[in-house]
Amino acid sequence: MTGPDAAPPTEIDTSRPHPARVYDWWLGGKDNYPVDEELARRILAADGTAVRGARANRRFMHRAVRAAAEAGIRQFLDIGTGIPTEPNLHQVAQGAAPESRVVYADNDPIVLRHAEALLRGSAEGRTEYLHADARDPETILARAGESLDLGRPVALSLVALTHYLDEAADDVYGLVERYVARLAPGSFLILSQVTQDLSPDGVARAAELFRRSGTPFHPRTLPEFRRFFDGLELLGPGVIPVHGWRPEPEDVAAQAEGVVPVYAGVARKP
Repeated sequence: MTGPDAAPPTEIDTSRPHPARVYDWWLGGKDNYPVDEELARRILAADGTAVRGARANRRFMHRAVRAAAEAGIRQFLDIGTGIPTEPNLHQVAQGAAPESRVVYADNDPIVLRHAEALLRGSAEGRTEYLHADARDPETILARAGESLDLGRPVALSLVALTHYLDEAADDVYGLVERYVARLAPGSFLILSQVTQDLSPDGVARAAELFRRSGTPFHPRTLPEFRRFFDGLELLGPGVIPVHGWRPEPEDVAAQAEGVVPVYAGVARKP
């Protein structure tokens, strides 16, 4: 990520790995480079949960977005979008409610190159992409407000983002609060976050490999993750390992593969 006051780069840096491209490799995507594959393989060797964690996290996003749509949400803001992998958030939201409006935001140049794919939504709805830094909520919300009515409920998706943000350097809790404060009552917050609680040794090794590559990585405990939802109303089943959040048959079957050290939760702004 760039700093919030810096213009986001438009050239792809292939000299160092990027977490979105590492994640893409774990998901079986093609939008990554040898440097990303090398780190992805090293992390997978150190932490065997990496691939199933990426897949479980993706399925959680699908379930959470459908839950928001079924609750009547028709506006979605996805920050830290990542490289498009079908079905993407807008396809899930507009599949449930074709009139849904979706705004994606990311500062990775490779996501910018895929913006056209992100914008292919339903005829009834609207899909937009913003090239912006997650640590600049004022800019993102101002630009998102050109497509979304921020006076009405919005589902804010920060899936697999907060573990790349530091409490001290990025004020990650204050950052999430600033986003939520601007949202209308009835809005949803969708979050997932890597934790050391469920696989301490593997996650510690993975975090160290990320840091050596130049990517900050901050796993969080259950109390630390719960803190993101302070003042909000958690939807059942509350904060829980990602496989267990309203699981579907595929998720139940995947649990047999082993632990996934990721917490997930969805909450409503009262």
